[in-house]
Amino acid sequence: MRNWENSAWRSLRRAALGLAALVTAAGALAQVSIEAVTASIQGGSEVVRIDLSQPLKAVPEGFVIQSPARIALDFPGVSNALGRTQVPLNQGNVQTANVVQAGDRTRVVLNLNRSANYRAEVQGRALLVVLDQVVTQAPASSTARMFAESQPNADVLPLRDIDFRRGVESAGRVVVDLPNNQVGVDIRQQGRNLVVEFLKTSLPEGLRRRLDVTDFGTPVQTITTTQSGDRVRMVIEPKGQWEHSAYQSDSQLVVEVRQQKVNPDKLTQGTGYSGEKLSLNFQNIEVRSLLQVIADFTNFNIVTSDSVQGNLTLRLNDVPWDQALDIILQAKGLGLKRSGNVLQIAPKEELAAKEKAELEALAAVQNLEPLRTQSFQLNYTKATDIARQLMGNSLGGSGGVGSTATTRILSPRGSVIAEPRTNQIFVSDISTKLTQVQEMISKLDIAVRQVLIEARIVEASDTFGRSLGVRLGGADLRGVRGGDAGYGLGNGNRVALGGSYNAGIGTTVPGQSPLLTYDTSGSDKIGSTNFLNLPAAGFNGYNAPSLALSLFNSAANRFLNLEISAMEADGKGKIVSSPRVVTADQTKAIIEQGTEFAYQQATSSGATAVAFRKAVLSLEVTPQITPEGNVILDLIVNNDSPGTVIANAMSINTKKVQTQVLVENGGTVVIGGIFTLTENEVVNKVPLLGDIPLLGNLFKNKTKNSDKQEMLVFITPKIITDRSAMR
Repeated sequence: MRNWENSAWRSLRRAALGLAALVTAAGALAQVSIEAVTASIQGGSEVVRIDLSQPLKAVPEGFVIQSPARIALDFPGVSNALGRTQVPLNQGNVQTANVVQAGDRTRVVLNLNRSANYRAEVQGRALLVVLDQVVTQAPASSTARMFAESQPNADVLPLRDIDFRRGVESAGRVVVDLPNNQVGVDIRQQGRNLVVEFLKTSLPEGLRRRLDVTDFGTPVQTITTTQSGDRVRMVIEPKGQWEHSAYQSDSQLVVEVRQQKVNPDKLTQGTGYSGEKLSLNFQNIEVRSLLQVIADFTNFNIVTSDSVQGNLTLRLNDVPWDQALDIILQAKGLGLKRSGNVLQIAPKEELAAKEKAELEALAAVQNLEPLRTQSFQLNYTKATDIARQLMGNSLGGSGGVGSTATTRILSPRGSVIAEPRTNQIFVSDISTKLTQVQEMISKLDIAVRQVLIEARIVEASDTFGRSLGVRLGGADLRGVRGGDAGYGLGNGNRVALGGSYNAGIGTTVPGQSPLLTYDTSGSDKIGSTNFLNLPAAGFNGYNAPSLALSLFNSAANRFLNLEISAMEADGKGKIVSSPRVVTADQTKAIIEQGTEFAYQQATSSGATAVAFRKAVLSLEVTPQITPEGNVILDLIVNNDSPGTVIANAMSINTKKVQTQVLVENGGTVVIGGIFTLTENEVVNKVPLLGDIPLLGNLFKNKTKNSDKQEMLVFITPKIITDRSAMR
């Protein structure tokens, strides 16, 4: 019995020793874990205490990130036993601590308010991280790179001009004319504004103003320019999400502010990658664990498909997190689908197949969903036009059963009926399509703005004419005076000089020509001739006035007649035509006034028919109102007038302008002008005699004409906002 007890005791003792050895071995094989993270202030410094389940053999490695301010510590062979990944600390410079486990490694990231150095030491089962004083950063003025450096010892020069323009894609462009190309420029973003400073410059009084550029339709709202010491400070105030760029060409600086394009599928907005920077250094880590690290860092909710498998080795130092995620997805052939702050990650083929299945299911539901009928009352648009747009180009008439045209808005089962009398449409379709129709009608059925277009056609003429002429003649009165010719007064001959003649041998004869002429109604003839006949030309239906002089020899009974004629005409005229027309936006309007001239033309049968040709003043215009309130005009202006008759048909003198212009509301623009100048100078003279200086003027005729014609076309569009604009 005693032997049995001794044997049992020995067996029990051996079992207890084996169990103790097993427990000791299990404790030795147990992984070290982080149990708590706390923060406190000791001796004026922030101290972060990390409690572990077992003492560390060495201080873990870590690194400091300046922007954003962080301290990262890597614990190999350590797990996270906190049950959470973020611990709020809020102690001095320390905000929070992120504890992220990836495989058999855990990283602790301390998020700071300001960048600071640290020192770590192991005390028992705890690691103490003591933060040094805040690292003093250099002033921004010494580290920030300026757009253009200022030259030393430069004089203070005034800015020449400040202007604002609208650029491509509704970008706002601030154009500044600098004194020279050596002016220093500093551009920086300050809060929600953009500040531009011009070093060693002054601002003239005419440029010290606040520009309100809201009406230009750009992100820029106001531009305020002031003098600040020896520099000019310009504050540009944009709205919404924006980005800017600047460039300088010689002495002209252009700052362009444009709207930032938002892509809902992009993780972070802006050009390139703009997420917070992180560092990743892992050897053969699971992809799912790596995605969990990024999820904890970014606070995004990541849903990973079961088919995402495999390991990855990477080393990324201080890169944006969205770029790091993009690198991981490309390396493993994965795709991403974002819905709010939830990221769904799966192989690209799986995402494509899932999206295809969703679309097929949606199409199947639409084919089975019951149809509803809804009526829509239209106020400004014709019902037939809306019905045609809903059904596509294949619709003919006012309504009917739908077709499968690719341009249609309705589903293949949908239909629309237009009622012109009440200006309503009745649509039968599924609920989602009816909602789309309602949204479409709310955008299309709006009052169309109207434009008043006024044209002024000004025609000015300036004419000038001058003519000089001379006549020379002679007469023989020997027959009248009883000379060798043997003629007497009794035969009825009369003589007149300047309308009368009273030399004792005749009577007054009124109504005669200024030249010395004779009435030879009898059978006897008196020798009289004009051996030079170059009189002045008349203008405007009037004859040229003249001055006559006769020289005679009483002994020889012979006369020498001289007549000088001259005329000058000067005329000015102006014709102003002002057609006006009102039309709706993007609707052609025509207004004309004039005459239609009839003429005969041959037909194909050989007979003649009467046709008409217009000679009218007309204005044809199609306005388009831009979003910023300007007006684009497609113009055709005609100003025709009747010409001469050629072959029993009236010719037409035409003047036409066809163009497209952009005009501000209420502004006036000259769209075209025609200027013609016609000058003629004619000299008729007797050869040799007409070339004699001074005396040669008695043997020539001079005529000079000058005709100036000018036409200008002015256009003024006005957007009608009330009835007063029509007055």
